[in-house]
Amino acid sequence: MDANAVSLLAIFERKMRLEIPLFQRQYVWSREQQWEPLWEDISRKFVEGIEGRQDAPVHFLGAMVLDQKQTPVTHVEKRQVIDGQQRLTTFQIFLAAFRDFCRENDCIDLAKECEGFTENKGMLADPSVDRFKVWPTLVDRTQFADVLMSGSKAELERRHPVVWRKYARKPEPRPRMVQAYLFFYEQLSDFFLGTAEEPPIGADFPLSARLLECFQALKNSLRVVTIDLQEGDDAQVIFETLNARGEPLLPADLLRNYIFLRASRAGHDQETLYGTYWKQFDDEFWRVEVKQGRLIRPRSDLFMQHFLASQIEEDIPVKHLFVEYRNWIERRRPFNNIEEELQTLARHGENFRRILEPKVGDPVCRLAMFLEAFDIRTAYPLLLLLLDSSLLMTEWDQITDVLESYLLRRAICGNNTKNYNRIFLQLTKNLRRNGVSAASLIQQLAQQTGDSAAWPNDAVFREAWMGNPAYDMGNAKLVHILGRLNSSYSNGWQEPLVFQQQPSIEHIMPQKWIENWPLADGTKGMEFLEAHNAPDGDPRAASTEYRDRMVQTFGNLTLLMQGLNSSQSNLGWDEKRPAMMAHSLLPMNQDLNSVHHWDEDAIRARGADLFSRATAIWPDPLTYSSRIRDAQVAE
Repeated sequence: MDANAVSLLAIFERKMRLEIPLFQRQYVWSREQQWEPLWEDISRKFVEGIEGRQDAPVHFLGAMVLDQKQTPVTHVEKRQVIDGQQRLTTFQIFLAAFRDFCRENDCIDLAKECEGFTENKGMLADPSVDRFKVWPTLVDRTQFADVLMSGSKAELERRHPVVWRKYARKPEPRPRMVQAYLFFYEQLSDFFLGTAEEPPIGADFPLSARLLECFQALKNSLRVVTIDLQEGDDAQVIFETLNARGEPLLPADLLRNYIFLRASRAGHDQETLYGTYWKQFDDEFWRVEVKQGRLIRPRSDLFMQHFLASQIEEDIPVKHLFVEYRNWIERRRPFNNIEEELQTLARHGENFRRILEPKVGDPVCRLAMFLEAFDIRTAYPLLLLLLDSSLLMTEWDQITDVLESYLLRRAICGNNTKNYNRIFLQLTKNLRRNGVSAASLIQQLAQQTGDSAAWPNDAVFREAWMGNPAYDMGNAKLVHILGRLNSSYSNGWQEPLVFQQQPSIEHIMPQKWIENWPLADGTKGMEFLEAHNAPDGDPRAASTEYRDRMVQTFGNLTLLMQGLNSSQSNLGWDEKRPAMMAHSLLPMNQDLNSVHHWDEDAIRARGADLFSRATAIWPDPLTYSSRIRDAQVAE
């Protein structure tokens, strides 16, 4: 390779197109992380130029790696940008803003000179493309062309107006490159024209003179190190070892670069491959950060992590994702060619999006919504296998019922989830080898033992159901459980109710019951400290503690489509019951209308009734096996 320190503008002075490979990530620089620090670097040089400092040191903006590409004699010379595309793109946007600011303030000659650094002039074989000094990746080309070619801030704002969505608190964000242009234009305006609080630096000099001095500072004081690759240099290795300014490459970015560099070397049409298979992954959807366990990662990283785990049936830490993927490709050679690899990724990517954005009617919807409510994402490798297995709807229903029973029973019994990674990867491995079926799934889950893996039987399930503090499970889990129970009152256990609005969890006997709910003997309950300090065997303290436990169990919890306010919620039963009926027509609450006294016995009786419904909805393995055999006989 050949490395040289050059003026940043010298890169743009030649008649040359710096092309961002299709496989590189889209433009991601942002105001706080990159634009503001870059403007600080530029404005410092502007100040030194206006003040006439001859001893001012040059400022290096980092390194750029360029790869020479063969071009016909009649075409503009082309270089491929291996690293530094974010910086090059941003500086082109800045130059466009500087050019338009000069034009707006009647510095026409300087504006024309700026054009020489943003546009290739003269004879061009393909003017629509060759005119640009930098040509970004496919997804960014339209907004980049608008920024460079609009010619003024007003025209760019006309092309990309502020858009407000109905009921939104703030407008939709403009495209990122448009935002960058508007940021730099605003900074230039404040710097050269001043603000209400502060006059511009060098205000005694004409604006045209200050602009010219600053443009000279851009030419002379801002430098980069350009690394030109020679034949035999491994662009991928060099790319992986360099860091862009402040915006680290995601594992998914590294994987994309790895795949498309291999495609380039193999002589594939990268643009066709990108447009057909990869373009979907450059959607903003994949950059949204989501929580998984203790980590917060972009969806693209999580997809690649779960996809690879599903394929190699091993747990993959996200920080090792790129290395593990490369080893999988190079050692196991799972695909016949790169197009097959991209086809597989695209297919699984669409399936992963179905998991994250479940839609009613999609076979995976019920299972995906359950896993989201119960915060179980370690099952995603298994779901990717299921979605790739062409299952019938009846098979989906059976598998969903089995997994839901296993996981929900464990959650209610308070079992931990730390072993779920291993369990789901083992299920993925066994089902892939033995065939995907609910019967096989039941058999494998029924064989699990110990607190970290066992499927709780009815006796264990009942003890937890009747006595554990269900309210501690959290709102999402409880809404799912109570919603399924509610469905059993109206249409049997098969179909879960889909709520049009999020219901609220209501304690039938309120958590703050002491004022309006006397104990069974008519006495008033104790506050926490009073009960805690009472002598052993104190009957009122024992009754208070027992009631506090019962209040949090399933027998005392229900759903309301509109929550009661605190004053209504804490009323005695005779007054609270009609208030509850007025706020909910759900079938599970209608039975409460005929209950004239609500106490611990009523809570236990309702808890037992709900438990019998729960075992019908979420049965044990033997019951499921019997159901599936009956269904097969019926068919």
